[in-house]
Amino acid sequence: MITRIWFETHSTTLDNEAGIASGWRPGELSELGRERAAALGIRIRDRSLDAVYCSDLARAVQTASTAFAQAGVDLPLLLDWRLRECDYGRLNGTPSADVHDDRLRYAQNPYPGGESWEQATRRAAAGVRDAATRHPGGTIMIIGHIATGFGVRRACGATDSLATMITGRSPWKPGRLYEIAL
Repeated sequence: MITRIWFETHSTTLDNEAGIASGWRPGELSELGRERAAALGIRIRDRSLDAVYCSDLARAVQTASTAFAQAGVDLPLLLDWRLRECDYGRLNGTPSADVHDDRLRYAQNPYPGGESWEQATRRAAAGVRDAATRHPGGTIMIIGHIATGFGVRRACGATDSLATMITGRSPWKPGRLYEIAL
């Protein structure tokens, strides 16, 4: 049976605008982020969702709360820590360039005091598979981060390597739809 997954990253944060990699810090939406979250609400108004799963980090929760208030969606927001961003350890809250310009170095090796992209992707993929298993044949939304997106792609059968995923630079765009067969 196929479950459809609609993946959204959290909206723009104050850290994003300041060039800071939040990692496991909570983060707070900026004005642009709140506008984008409200726009997400407009996009989901006419969508039929069976469930919404979200990272437990504040920036993802703020994105979901703002969007659902705008849309009038009355679904519980199911928080799952496994949908968090990669834990950059001692680099949480440091300049994005220090964290992201050499992602490949941390593909298999953890950030100092944190985790590797492989660990983060596996963790997120497990959360995605568990969510999909609870809603066979349905449509779920997942709101998370970069690592969450890699986990969604892995759980849905992406064949590109982790190295390709973490070194790819795709521009932000709203909503990506995937399917997972369980």
